[in-house]
Amino acid sequence: MFKFHDYFILTILLVSIFGTAGCYSTPISNRKQLLLIPEQQEITLGMQSYEDILAEEKLSSNPHYVEMVQRVGQRIAAEAGHDEYAWEFRVIESPEMNAFALPGGKVAIYEGILPICENEAGLAVVMSHEIAHAIARHGGERMTQQGVATAAGKVVDFYSKDKEQKERERIRAVFGAASQYGYILPYSRKHESEADQIGLILMSRAGYDPNEAPRFWKRFSQQGGQKPPEFMSTHPSDERRAADLEAMLPEALAEYSTATEQYALGKPIFNASDLAGSKPKAPANTIVPASSLSGPPTDDPFFARP
Repeated sequence: MFKFHDYFILTILLVSIFGTAGCYSTPISNRKQLLLIPEQQEITLGMQSYEDILAEEKLSSNPHYVEMVQRVGQRIAAEAGHDEYAWEFRVIESPEMNAFALPGGKVAIYEGILPICENEAGLAVVMSHEIAHAIARHGGERMTQQGVATAAGKVVDFYSKDKEQKERERIRAVFGAASQYGYILPYSRKHESEADQIGLILMSRAGYDPNEAPRFWKRFSQQGGQKPPEFMSTHPSDERRAADLEAMLPEALAEYSTATEQYALGKPIFNASDLAGSKPKAPANTIVPASSLSGPPTDDPFFARP
């Protein structure tokens, strides 16, 4: 007769099998995906979240920021291959160093990250990363993964129902930690690394120098702040991202060399005499997570934010 740990192992094996064998593939990285959520449902939910966010946030009134974000975003979206998406690029007036994308092509950049971008190519690093999340359907995949983890948890509860209360609580705690640190968080980090990979190729094809990608993450890592250990984070460390992107540069540079237009670093976001002292800055007590990119503070599964 099977014991509890046998069912536990069986459940984890099933989760692993379903988590690696899907009928969809991501663009550029060609990773197999399990997606149980129809794309149109993702887009509908994403649009609802987008409207809720815009109702709460103040949009930037700086025409220079808005024009640059729209220009860079449109160039990258043209290389993304999803003409059916209603691409939209907004700038949010906030010192937060952040950005996010939603299913269907809704992308927002927070003013606070612009000083770290420094130039169009740096902005392209951020925007191509967010666009990559959208076209790789990471939001739908996260929802699927959470559904799988929930189903597995119900199996654990069922086969531990005859145990004493303390033992059931211990089993739930062990399973919860195992699913969080062994399944959910590693997949979140995989999504971030994959968005970096896809985004690097997209920005290169759009004509922006991919060498700026690792430089951006090095600048971001210098912002300081309390960072959790990588295994406890939804994101790889900034230092790892910079190193991984440097390793991807040969392929990206090959794509850049064949781009229809080459903008190199593009225009600077701030001119030398630009509005002295008026650049958006994060408050002195801001704590920057190991990357804050990919979403405003929320428990919505579309966002990969800690």
